[in-house]
Amino acid sequence: MAEVSLSLAGRSYSVACRDGEEPHLRRLESLMAGHAETAQRASGGLSSERTLLYLSLILADLLDEAQRNPPSGVSPILLENLADRLEAVAAALEEDPATS
Repeated sequence: MAEVSLSLAGRSYSVACRDGEEPHLRRLESLMAGHAETAQRASGGLSSERTLLYLSLILADLLDEAQRNPPSGVSPILLENLADRLEAVAAALEEDPATS
């Protein structure tokens, strides 16, 4: 098991990971660092915990946007909704008219 030291919003954190995952965690650290300054401004610099909350919200918003509007193709959320609707229509069509 490997351990990586990550720096976010002015604090360092030690994170355990599987061997070989260190480069991936570094990429994630870089992604988060790109938004950390915005999160610090949004939190008013009050606390590291509040800054991390805002950072989480920023990243969650980006993830939500990517899921709803993927760069190419159809959104998985839209496909899921369409599948649910089609299943409901199929179930309604399969109902025995004698029991309705």
